[in-house]
Amino acid sequence: MATVDIKVPSPGESISEVRIAQWLVKSGDTVEKDQVIAEIDSDKATLELSAEAEGRIELLAAADATVNVGDVVAKIDTSVKAEAKPKAQAPAPEAKKPAAAPAPAAAPAPVTAAAHATPVAKAMLDEKGVDPSKVKGSGPNGRITKSDVEAYIAGGVDAGGRLMNGWGGTRNDSRAKMTTLRKKVAERLVSVKNTTAMLTTFNEVDMSAVMALRDKYKDKFKEQKGVNLGFMSFFTKAVTEALRLFPTVGGQIQGDEIVTFDYADIGIAVSSPKGLMVPIVRNAERMSLAEIEARIKELAVKARDGKLTIDEMTGGTFTITNGGVFGSMLSTPILNPPQSAILGMHNIVERPVAVNGQVVIRPIMYVALSYDHRIIDGKESVSFLYKVKEMIEDPTKLVFGGKDPGEVLLGL
Repeated sequence: MATVDIKVPSPGESISEVRIAQWLVKSGDTVEKDQVIAEIDSDKATLELSAEAEGRIELLAAADATVNVGDVVAKIDTSVKAEAKPKAQAPAPEAKKPAAAPAPAAAPAPVTAAAHATPVAKAMLDEKGVDPSKVKGSGPNGRITKSDVEAYIAGGVDAGGRLMNGWGGTRNDSRAKMTTLRKKVAERLVSVKNTTAMLTTFNEVDMSAVMALRDKYKDKFKEQKGVNLGFMSFFTKAVTEALRLFPTVGGQIQGDEIVTFDYADIGIAVSSPKGLMVPIVRNAERMSLAEIEARIKELAVKARDGKLTIDEMTGGTFTITNGGVFGSMLSTPILNPPQSAILGMHNIVERPVAVNGQVVIRPIMYVALSYDHRIIDGKESVSFLYKVKEMIEDPTKLVFGGKDPGEVLLGL
Protein backbone atom coordinates (compact mmCIF):
# COMPACT_ATOMS: atom_id res chain seq x y z
CA MET A 1 0.00 0.00 0.00
CA ALA A 2 1.53 3.31 -1.11
CA THR A 3 0.79 6.23 1.18
CA VAL A 4 1.46 9.95 1.05
CA ASP A 5 1.97 11.91 4.27
CA ILE A 6 0.19 15.26 4.59
CA LYS A 7 2.37 17.56 6.68
CA VAL A 8 1.58 20.94 8.19
CA PRO A 9 3.21 23.59 5.96
CA SER A 10 4.99 26.61 7.38
CA PRO A 11 2.74 29.69 7.20
CA GLY A 12 5.74 31.99 7.58
CA GLU A 13 8.86 32.80 9.53
CA SER A 14 8.76 32.57 13.33
CA ILE A 15 5.57 30.45 13.31
CA SER A 16 6.17 27.04 14.86
CA GLU A 17 2.65 25.81 15.60
CA VAL A 18 -0.83 26.15 14.16
CA ARG A 19 -4.38 25.06 14.98
CA ILE A 20 -6.50 22.81 12.78
CA ALA A 21 -9.58 25.02 12.52
CA GLN A 22 -11.69 22.36 10.81
CA TRP A 23 -11.44 19.28 8.65
CA LEU A 24 -13.44 19.45 5.44
CA VAL A 25 -13.27 15.66 4.93
CA LYS A 26 -13.65 12.58 7.15
CA SER A 27 -11.39 9.57 7.64
CA GLY A 28 -12.20 7.04 4.95
CA ASP A 29 -13.24 9.64 2.38
CA THR A 30 -11.74 9.43 -1.08
CA VAL A 31 -10.11 12.71 -2.04
CA GLU A 32 -8.76 14.13 -5.26
CA LYS A 33 -5.34 15.68 -5.77
CA ASP A 34 -5.27 19.38 -4.75
CA GLN A 35 -8.69 19.09 -3.03
CA VAL A 36 -8.92 21.37 0.02
CA ILE A 37 -9.14 19.07 3.05
CA ALA A 38 -8.70 21.41 6.04
CA GLU A 39 -8.43 24.98 7.24
CA ILE A 40 -5.45 25.89 9.42
CA ASP A 41 -5.23 28.90 11.76
CA SER A 42 -1.91 30.54 12.52
CA ASP A 43 -1.32 33.71 14.51
CA LYS A 44 -1.20 35.69 11.26
CA ALA A 45 -3.61 34.12 8.79
CA THR A 46 -5.94 31.23 7.98
CA LEU A 47 -4.59 28.85 5.35
CA GLU A 48 -6.05 25.95 3.39
CA LEU A 49 -4.48 22.48 3.48
CA SER A 50 -4.75 20.54 0.22
CA ALA A 51 -4.42 16.86 -0.63
CA GLU A 52 -1.11 16.09 -2.32
CA ALA A 53 -2.42 12.97 -4.05
CA GLU A 54 -5.58 11.10 -4.94
CA GLY A 55 -6.75 8.31 -2.65
CA ARG A 56 -8.43 7.39 0.63
CA ILE A 57 -7.56 9.72 3.49
CA GLU A 58 -6.93 8.90 7.15
CA LEU A 59 -6.95 11.81 9.60
CA LEU A 60 -4.29 11.68 12.32
CA ALA A 61 -5.14 14.87 14.22
CA ALA A 62 -8.42 16.08 15.65
CA ALA A 63 -10.16 19.29 14.67
CA ASP A 64 -9.28 22.19 16.99
CA ALA A 65 -5.97 20.49 17.86
CA THR A 66 -2.74 22.49 18.04
CA VAL A 67 0.02 20.90 15.97
CA ASN A 68 3.59 21.78 15.09
CA VAL A 69 4.74 22.87 11.65
CA GLY A 70 5.97 19.75 9.86
CA ASP A 71 3.76 17.31 11.78
CA VAL A 72 2.01 14.60 9.77
CA VAL A 73 -1.72 15.21 10.22
CA ALA A 74 -3.12 12.86 7.58
CA LYS A 75 -2.18 9.98 5.31
CA ILE A 76 -3.52 9.18 1.86
CA ASP A 77 -3.69 5.61 0.55
CA THR A 78 -2.94 6.18 -3.14
CA SER A 79 -3.94 2.62 -4.09
CA VAL A 80 -7.58 3.68 -3.73
CA LYS A 81 -8.77 5.80 -6.63
CA ALA A 82 -11.65 8.24 -6.65
CA GLU A 83 -14.67 7.14 -8.60
CA ALA A 84 -14.76 8.66 -12.05
CA LYS A 85 -17.48 11.24 -12.35
CA PRO A 86 -19.88 10.40 -15.18
CA LYS A 87 -19.84 12.86 -18.01
CA ALA A 88 -23.06 14.61 -18.80
CA GLN A 89 -24.48 13.41 -22.11
CA ALA A 90 -26.65 15.47 -24.36
CA PRO A 91 -30.14 14.01 -24.62
CA ALA A 92 -30.94 12.26 -27.90
CA PRO A 93 -33.28 14.18 -30.16
CA GLU A 94 -36.85 13.07 -29.90
CA ALA A 95 -39.76 13.34 -32.25
CA LYS A 96 -42.22 15.98 -31.32
CA LYS A 97 -45.08 14.67 -29.27
CA PRO A 98 -48.38 16.25 -28.38
CA ALA A 99 -48.08 18.29 -25.25
CA ALA A 100 -49.10 16.26 -22.25
CA ALA A 101 -51.35 17.61 -19.56
CA PRO A 102 -49.31 19.19 -16.76
CA ALA A 103 -48.53 16.75 -13.98
CA PRO A 104 -49.56 17.68 -10.47
CA ALA A 105 -46.85 19.53 -8.57
CA ALA A 106 -44.66 17.20 -6.60
CA ALA A 107 -44.32 17.73 -2.90
CA PRO A 108 -41.24 19.77 -2.08
CA ALA A 109 -38.20 17.69 -1.25
CA PRO A 110 -37.04 17.87 2.35
CA VAL A 111 -34.48 20.59 2.95
CA THR A 112 -30.96 19.22 2.96
CA ALA A 113 -27.64 20.92 3.54
CA ALA A 114 -25.81 22.39 0.59
CA ALA A 115 -22.64 20.63 -0.48
CA HIS A 116 -20.83 23.96 -0.14
CA ALA A 117 -20.96 23.99 3.66
CA THR A 118 -18.75 22.72 6.44
CA PRO A 119 -19.78 19.43 8.08
CA VAL A 120 -20.89 21.18 11.26
CA ALA A 121 -22.88 23.75 9.25
CA LYS A 122 -24.53 20.95 7.24
CA ALA A 123 -25.66 19.25 10.43
CA MET A 124 -27.08 22.51 11.79
CA LEU A 125 -28.90 23.26 8.54
CA ASP A 126 -30.56 19.83 8.60
CA GLU A 127 -31.38 20.02 12.30
CA LYS A 128 -32.96 23.48 12.08
CA GLY A 129 -34.64 22.82 8.72
CA VAL A 130 -33.00 25.85 7.15
CA ASP A 131 -32.80 26.15 3.37
CA PRO A 132 -29.05 26.54 2.64
CA SER A 133 -29.78 28.77 -0.34
CA LYS A 134 -31.05 31.38 2.15
CA VAL A 135 -27.75 31.48 4.07
CA LYS A 136 -24.86 33.60 2.83
CA GLY A 137 -21.53 31.85 3.36
CA SER A 138 -18.59 33.81 4.77
CA GLY A 139 -15.99 31.04 4.57
CA PRO A 140 -13.38 30.57 1.84
CA ASN A 141 -15.00 30.61 -1.61
CA GLY A 142 -18.38 31.36 -0.03
CA ARG A 143 -18.50 28.20 2.08
CA ILE A 144 -21.26 28.21 4.72
CA THR A 145 -19.86 27.97 8.26
CA LYS A 146 -21.40 27.27 11.65
CA SER A 147 -21.35 30.97 12.52
CA ASP A 148 -23.21 31.78 9.29
CA VAL A 149 -26.05 29.41 10.24
CA GLU A 150 -26.12 30.77 13.80
CA ALA A 151 -26.25 34.34 12.50
CA TYR A 152 -29.10 33.46 10.12
CA ILE A 153 -31.15 31.85 12.89
CA ALA A 154 -30.33 34.62 15.36
CA GLY A 155 -31.47 37.15 12.76
CA GLY A 156 -35.08 36.28 13.55
CA VAL A 157 -35.94 33.96 10.63
CA ASP A 158 -37.56 30.59 11.19
CA ALA A 159 -37.28 27.49 9.01
CA GLY A 160 -40.11 28.70 6.81
CA GLY A 161 -38.34 32.00 6.12
CA ARG A 162 -40.89 33.97 8.19
CA LEU A 163 -39.80 36.89 10.31
CA MET A 164 -40.15 36.17 14.01
CA ASN A 165 -40.76 38.60 16.83
CA GLY A 166 -37.46 39.17 18.60
CA TRP A 167 -34.15 37.69 17.54
CA GLY A 168 -33.87 34.62 19.75
CA GLY A 169 -35.25 34.48 23.25
CA THR A 170 -34.13 30.88 23.82
CA ARG A 171 -31.95 31.85 26.80
CA ASN A 172 -29.21 29.69 25.31
CA ASP A 173 -25.60 30.74 24.93
CA SER A 174 -22.79 29.39 22.83
CA ARG A 175 -19.05 29.05 23.28
CA ALA A 176 -16.36 28.92 20.63
CA LYS A 177 -12.64 28.67 21.11
CA MET A 178 -10.75 31.78 20.03
CA THR A 179 -8.87 31.27 16.80
CA THR A 180 -5.10 31.50 16.87
CA LEU A 181 -5.37 34.65 14.77
CA ARG A 182 -7.87 36.30 17.12
CA LYS A 183 -5.73 35.44 20.18
CA LYS A 184 -2.66 36.94 18.53
CA VAL A 185 -4.58 40.08 17.58
CA ALA A 186 -5.77 40.43 21.18
CA GLU A 187 -2.21 40.07 22.50
CA ARG A 188 -0.87 42.63 20.04
CA LEU A 189 -3.60 45.19 20.82
CA VAL A 190 -3.02 44.93 24.56
CA SER A 191 0.72 45.20 23.94
CA VAL A 192 0.23 48.39 21.92
CA LYS A 193 -1.74 50.01 24.73
CA ASN A 194 0.87 49.00 27.30
CA THR A 195 4.09 49.77 25.40
CA THR A 196 3.36 52.90 23.35
CA ALA A 197 2.53 56.49 24.19
CA MET A 198 -0.45 56.56 21.85
CA LEU A 199 -2.28 59.80 21.19
CA THR A 200 -4.85 60.78 18.55
CA THR A 201 -5.29 64.07 16.71
CA PHE A 202 -8.40 64.93 14.67
CA ASN A 203 -9.42 67.12 11.78
CA GLU A 204 -12.26 67.50 9.31
CA VAL A 205 -12.05 67.30 5.53
CA ASP A 206 -14.38 68.96 3.04
CA MET A 207 -14.87 66.22 0.44
CA SER A 208 -16.57 68.50 -2.15
CA ALA A 209 -13.61 68.73 -4.55
CA VAL A 210 -12.80 65.02 -4.54
CA MET A 211 -16.46 64.06 -4.89
CA ALA A 212 -16.92 66.45 -7.81
CA LEU A 213 -13.78 65.13 -9.51
CA ARG A 214 -14.90 61.56 -8.95
CA ASP A 215 -18.42 62.19 -10.26
CA LYS A 216 -17.04 63.88 -13.37
CA TYR A 217 -14.53 61.21 -14.34
CA LYS A 218 -15.59 57.94 -12.71
CA ASP A 219 -17.20 56.48 -15.83
CA LYS A 220 -14.28 57.39 -18.08
CA PHE A 221 -11.85 56.16 -15.40
CA LYS A 222 -13.63 52.80 -15.19
CA GLU A 223 -13.72 52.48 -18.97
CA GLN A 224 -10.02 53.23 -19.49
CA LYS A 225 -8.46 51.84 -16.31
CA GLY A 226 -10.77 48.89 -15.65
CA VAL A 227 -11.30 49.73 -11.96
CA ASN A 228 -13.68 51.93 -9.99
CA LEU A 229 -12.45 55.27 -8.70
CA GLY A 230 -12.89 55.31 -4.93
CA PHE A 231 -11.82 57.63 -2.13
CA MET A 232 -9.19 55.25 -0.74
CA SER A 233 -6.78 55.90 -3.61
CA PHE A 234 -6.96 59.68 -3.01
CA PHE A 235 -6.21 59.23 0.70
CA THR A 236 -3.45 56.72 0.00
CA LYS A 237 -1.75 59.10 -2.41
CA ALA A 238 -2.18 62.01 -0.01
CA VAL A 239 -0.63 59.95 2.79
CA THR A 240 2.40 59.05 0.67
CA GLU A 241 3.03 62.72 -0.10
CA ALA A 242 2.59 63.68 3.56
CA LEU A 243 5.01 60.91 4.57
CA ARG A 244 7.60 62.36 2.19
CA LEU A 245 7.32 65.67 4.04
CA PHE A 246 7.14 64.11 7.53
CA PRO A 247 9.09 60.81 7.33
CA THR A 248 9.10 60.22 11.08
CA VAL A 249 5.35 59.59 10.95
CA GLY A 250 6.16 56.49 8.90
CA GLY A 251 9.11 55.57 11.12
CA GLN A 252 9.56 52.80 13.67
CA ILE A 253 11.39 52.23 16.92
CA GLN A 254 13.82 49.32 16.66
CA GLY A 255 15.74 48.84 19.90
CA ASP A 256 17.23 52.22 20.75
CA GLU A 257 17.11 53.47 17.15
CA ILE A 258 14.50 55.35 15.12
CA VAL A 259 14.24 53.92 11.61
CA THR A 260 12.71 55.93 8.77
CA PHE A 261 12.05 54.74 5.22
CA ASP A 262 12.41 56.28 1.77
CA TYR A 263 9.37 54.35 0.56
CA ALA A 264 5.74 54.05 1.59
CA ASP A 265 4.34 50.54 2.09
CA ILE A 266 0.76 51.36 3.04
CA GLY A 267 -1.39 48.87 4.92
CA ILE A 268 -5.06 49.05 3.90
CA ALA A 269 -7.45 47.54 6.44
CA VAL A 270 -10.05 45.37 4.68
CA SER A 271 -12.89 43.28 6.06
CA SER A 272 -12.76 39.50 5.62
CA PRO A 273 -14.74 36.52 6.94
CA LYS A 274 -11.95 36.01 9.51
CA GLY A 275 -12.03 39.61 10.69
CA LEU A 276 -10.07 42.72 9.77
CA MET A 277 -6.97 42.07 7.66
CA VAL A 278 -4.29 44.62 6.74
CA PRO A 279 -2.63 43.71 3.42
CA ILE A 280 0.17 45.96 2.19
CA VAL A 281 0.31 48.12 -0.94
CA ARG A 282 4.06 48.17 -1.63
CA ASN A 283 5.73 51.36 -2.88
CA ALA A 284 2.44 53.21 -3.01
CA GLU A 285 4.40 56.46 -3.48
CA ARG A 286 5.26 55.33 -7.03
CA MET A 287 1.74 54.32 -8.00
CA SER A 288 -0.95 56.19 -9.87
CA LEU A 289 -4.50 56.35 -8.52
CA ALA A 290 -5.52 53.59 -10.95
CA GLU A 291 -2.67 51.33 -9.84
CA ILE A 292 -3.57 51.88 -6.19
CA GLU A 293 -7.24 51.09 -6.83
CA ALA A 294 -6.34 47.92 -8.77
CA ARG A 295 -3.98 46.69 -6.06
CA ILE A 296 -6.48 47.38 -3.26
CA LYS A 297 -9.18 45.51 -5.19
CA GLU A 298 -6.85 42.55 -5.75
CA LEU A 299 -5.90 42.37 -2.06
CA ALA A 300 -9.51 42.79 -0.90
CA VAL A 301 -10.64 39.87 -3.09
CA LYS A 302 -7.81 37.73 -1.70
CA ALA A 303 -8.82 38.66 1.85
CA ARG A 304 -12.46 37.76 1.16
CA ASP A 305 -11.45 34.39 -0.30
CA GLY A 306 -8.88 33.63 2.44
CA LYS A 307 -6.01 33.71 -0.08
CA LEU A 308 -3.78 36.39 1.45
CA THR A 309 -0.20 35.28 2.03
CA ILE A 310 1.94 36.18 5.04
CA ASP A 311 4.22 38.31 2.84
CA GLU A 312 1.22 40.34 1.69
CA MET A 313 0.40 41.29 5.29
CA THR A 314 3.84 42.06 6.73
CA GLY A 315 6.30 44.94 6.45
CA GLY A 316 4.03 47.98 6.19
CA THR A 317 5.21 51.44 7.24
CA PHE A 318 1.80 53.12 7.72
CA THR A 319 -1.85 51.98 7.88
CA ILE A 320 -5.15 53.43 6.70
CA THR A 321 -8.44 52.13 8.07
CA ASN A 322 -11.90 53.21 6.92
CA GLY A 323 -14.58 52.80 9.55
CA GLY A 324 -16.86 54.96 7.44
CA VAL A 325 -17.92 51.99 5.32
CA PHE A 326 -19.64 50.66 8.46
CA GLY A 327 -21.16 54.03 9.37
CA SER A 328 -18.58 55.23 11.90
CA MET A 329 -18.61 59.00 12.47
CA LEU A 330 -15.45 59.21 14.60
CA SER A 331 -13.02 56.81 16.26
CA THR A 332 -9.51 56.56 17.65
CA PRO A 333 -7.78 53.85 15.58
CA ILE A 334 -5.21 51.76 17.40
CA LEU A 335 -1.64 51.43 16.14
CA ASN A 336 -0.59 48.49 14.01
CA PRO A 337 2.83 47.56 15.49
CA PRO A 338 5.66 48.07 14.76
CA GLN A 339 4.26 51.05 12.86
CA SER A 340 4.05 54.38 14.65
CA ALA A 341 0.95 55.92 13.09
CA ILE A 342 -2.42 55.04 11.57
CA LEU A 343 -5.00 57.16 9.74
CA GLY A 344 -8.68 56.60 10.41
CA MET A 345 -11.25 57.60 7.77
CA HIS A 346 -14.95 57.90 8.62
CA ASN A 347 -18.31 58.36 6.98
CA ILE A 348 -19.16 61.42 4.87
CA VAL A 349 -22.05 63.48 6.22
CA GLU A 350 -23.50 66.73 4.97
CA ARG A 351 -22.88 69.32 7.68
CA PRO A 352 -23.27 73.09 7.98
CA VAL A 353 -19.89 74.82 7.80
CA ALA A 354 -18.75 78.42 7.54
CA VAL A 355 -17.23 79.39 4.17
CA ASN A 356 -16.26 83.02 3.56
CA GLY A 357 -18.55 84.14 6.35
CA GLN A 358 -21.53 82.19 5.04
CA VAL A 359 -23.08 79.00 6.42
CA VAL A 360 -23.16 76.36 3.66
CA ILE A 361 -23.81 72.65 3.55
CA ARG A 362 -20.76 70.56 2.62
CA PRO A 363 -19.93 66.82 2.67
CA ILE A 364 -17.58 66.51 5.63
CA MET A 365 -15.44 63.59 6.77
CA TYR A 366 -13.79 63.51 10.17
CA VAL A 367 -10.28 62.01 10.06
CA ALA A 368 -8.14 60.80 12.95
CA LEU A 369 -4.41 60.17 13.21
CA SER A 370 -3.26 57.97 16.08
CA TYR A 371 0.48 58.10 16.65
CA ASP A 372 3.24 57.01 19.01
CA HIS A 373 4.29 60.11 20.91
CA ARG A 374 7.64 58.51 21.74
CA ILE A 375 8.96 59.35 18.27
CA ILE A 376 6.31 61.64 16.74
CA ASP A 377 5.84 65.09 18.23
CA GLY A 378 2.51 66.88 18.33
CA LYS A 379 3.68 69.40 15.73
CA GLU A 380 4.58 66.63 13.26
CA SER A 381 1.36 64.71 13.78
CA VAL A 382 -0.88 67.76 13.43
CA SER A 383 1.07 69.04 10.41
CA PHE A 384 0.94 65.61 8.76
CA LEU A 385 -2.83 65.35 9.16
CA TYR A 386 -3.36 68.93 7.99
CA LYS A 387 -1.28 68.22 4.87
CA VAL A 388 -3.52 65.22 4.10
CA LYS A 389 -6.55 67.47 4.58
CA GLU A 390 -5.11 70.11 2.21
CA MET A 391 -4.45 67.61 -0.57
CA ILE A 392 -7.89 66.04 -0.34
CA GLU A 393 -9.59 69.44 -0.37
CA ASP A 394 -7.45 70.48 -3.37
CA PRO A 395 -6.69 67.27 -5.33
CA THR A 396 -4.47 69.13 -7.83
CA LYS A 397 -1.83 69.19 -5.08
CA LEU A 398 -1.58 65.42 -5.37
CA VAL A 399 -0.07 65.96 -8.82
CA PHE A 400 2.40 68.60 -7.65
CA GLY A 401 3.90 66.83 -4.65
CA GLY A 402 1.60 68.41 -2.10
CA LYS A 403 2.39 71.95 -3.27
CA ASP A 404 0.13 74.59 -4.70
CA PRO A 405 0.27 74.41 -8.52
CA GLY A 406 1.08 78.14 -8.64
CA GLU A 407 4.08 77.66 -6.36
CA VAL A 408 5.36 74.88 -8.61
CA LEU A 409 4.91 77.04 -11.70
CA LEU A 410 6.81 79.94 -10.08
CA GLY A 411 9.49 77.67 -8.61
CA LEU A 412 8.70 78.73 -5.04
